[in-house]
Amino acid sequence: MNIKILLPFQIFAEKIGVLRIVAETHHGSFGILPNRLDCAAALSPGILTYETQAEGEIYVAIDEGVLVKTGQDVLISVRRALVGKDLSQLRHSVEQEFLTLNEQEKNVRIVMSKLEVGFLHRFASFRHE
Repeated sequence: MNIKILLPFQIFAEKIGVLRIVAETHHGSFGILPNRLDCAAALSPGILTYETQAEGEIYVAIDEGVLVKTGQDVLISVRRALVGKDLSQLRHSVEQEFLTLNEQEKNVRIVMSKLEVGFLHRFASFRHE
């Protein structure tokens, strides 16, 4: 199989000769082998595993996304992803990366709410004039 993992603004990984894939959905984990029928699935945040002959098992921590299998091609589109060969190292990387992003998202939300409140106040005062 061929796997391509897409992020919003780049291709995260592209591999050929993938032997198997294990992904997580809201209903549980499922595996994909080369002869599986075509399918689509909504992925939940978790660990995506794929195996190649050359690299062995590769673990990818993913945020929510979508998986589509058509023929030998598997396309996975997610918001965020981190790769690792060791689960403990990947766990540490996820904690650092995703928690940092969560703090940045909180700061952006605070700034956006202040901008919205300021806009509404100006709009209300303009309307009363």
